[in-house]
Amino acid sequence: MNAPDREIIAPPQAHAYATGTYNGAELIVRLIARQGVEFVAGIPGGAILPVYDALAGFPALRHVLARHEQGAGFIAQGAARATGQVGVCIASSGPGASNLVTALADAMLDSIPIVAITGQVPRAMIGTDAFQELDICSVAAPIAKEVLFINHAADLLEAIPRAFRIALSGRPGPVLIDVPKDVQLEKVEVSRWPAPGVADALPAPDDDALAQAARMIAAAHSPVLYLGGGIIHSGAAEAAVAMAEKAALPTVMTLMALGAMPVDHPLALGMMGMHAARYTNLVLEECDLLIAVGARFDDRATGKLAEFCPTAKVIHVDIDADELGKLRRPDLSIAADAKVTLDALLPRLVARDNPHWLQRVADLRQAYPLLLDDGDDPRSHYGLIRAVADALADLDGDQAVVATDVGQHQMWAAQAYPLRRPRQWLTSGGLGTMGFGLPAALGAALACPERTVVCFSGDGSLLMNIQELVTAAEENANLKIIVMNNASLGLVHQQQSLFYGKRIYASRYRHGPDFPALARGCGMAALDLDMEADPRRALARAMAQPGPTLIHAGIDIACQVFPMVPPGAANRDMIG
Repeated sequence: MNAPDREIIAPPQAHAYATGTYNGAELIVRLIARQGVEFVAGIPGGAILPVYDALAGFPALRHVLARHEQGAGFIAQGAARATGQVGVCIASSGPGASNLVTALADAMLDSIPIVAITGQVPRAMIGTDAFQELDICSVAAPIAKEVLFINHAADLLEAIPRAFRIALSGRPGPVLIDVPKDVQLEKVEVSRWPAPGVADALPAPDDDALAQAARMIAAAHSPVLYLGGGIIHSGAAEAAVAMAEKAALPTVMTLMALGAMPVDHPLALGMMGMHAARYTNLVLEECDLLIAVGARFDDRATGKLAEFCPTAKVIHVDIDADELGKLRRPDLSIAADAKVTLDALLPRLVARDNPHWLQRVADLRQAYPLLLDDGDDPRSHYGLIRAVADALADLDGDQAVVATDVGQHQMWAAQAYPLRRPRQWLTSGGLGTMGFGLPAALGAALACPERTVVCFSGDGSLLMNIQELVTAAEENANLKIIVMNNASLGLVHQQQSLFYGKRIYASRYRHGPDFPALARGCGMAALDLDMEADPRRALARAMAQPGPTLIHAGIDIACQVFPMVPPGAANRDMIG
């Protein structure tokens, strides 16, 4: 039941933005389209119906009908993560708006620019406990970069561009706009359309601080470059690699920064922290200078913070001044954009080889490598991820987008998938939201139709937003969903096994669906690798066929994520 080929719609003609009289809903739709947004995801309801009526009369802005508002929020996130542009979602009042909350919180913690537009009951009914009334602005205020309540339709001419500007400026994040139904119907005379909202200009980093950073890097004997998600958001990956090469800086990445330096680059030490290779954390243990760029010293990266990089001086670069010194006091802090800072710092650096430190790093890598058990067996957890990567490499090179849900499969993919470019890797880091993967991957597939998008999910995570299989089928998205099924909440089961005396409770599923049959029932192709004689060939065939496909693979519950830093322990005290 694939969707028919979509009609190719020309960009809006100039007359679509003629001066004249428009109601608030028509302003919303046109102002979003003027931002360059190609599609919005959402679900209609009574309080947002005027906007949907306006969408029906403006086909240049496509609507993706999600099956749950949380799914719509993550579809918007997937588009934003894959492109760096603002993703947009729409919901009605009350439960429609509250169902967006998790997607907003997830975007806030991972610094993802989205704009959410919610309907609200008419102004005269606010405060009366009207049907589906909810003060979503108060609910969303702690988990959004900004919330805007629209009192008059004319305010939209300033509010929509402002929302996009705020979402993109500085440290990106989500903005919510709440619009009462009567405001959507209110007529406005437009004599001039506002310019689209763009990110604020970035200030130049302090010149003296750059000079001091260059001196500290030149004087360090065992420096390490520590890249966070801000490297991706600012487009600083190329500058970071150039800096590492010039100053001989072994480089670690947080979960959110994977792909910033190609996995096979000689200076790349991979992911740091809780599930890193043992040698990666041991290198950090010995470093005397830590250059943290676009990172926030998250506990999953640092382990026990008081014992993280115990002998290192710290240079911390971040666009968000509130992050500087919040968790680890830096010896030098630079409140500035990562790319602007690295571009300015690079010509100041002294080129060097630092052979003794690089040899020590190489020795640690050889002594404590990351071992991927059964990495050549496509029926194993690591082997399946590698086999998918091989099939995509033969098909698309490194052009594929890789999304994950949250859990063991997420960490296995982070350890085993050969990521080589920024914005190749989409995952929920800060909030760690199960149910993120499928709709986020769908958003990426819709925003980047020229790429193959693969989503690694677990059976538990997929069940959180499984209704979006129908949306993927309806949109005929080029999306491949890998379900790694161990009939459990795998990471919960692992922690109960390791740290709770093997008292396994509420983490095993006594009954699970037939995922391939369920996918076919939703209108997409499906493949059960457990039934295939040649899983590699079956994977290659599934990856090559257009449209959405679900690929099911049984995984042994005994497979765990190792190495692992126990909760509350220092990174050097890894187990497994």
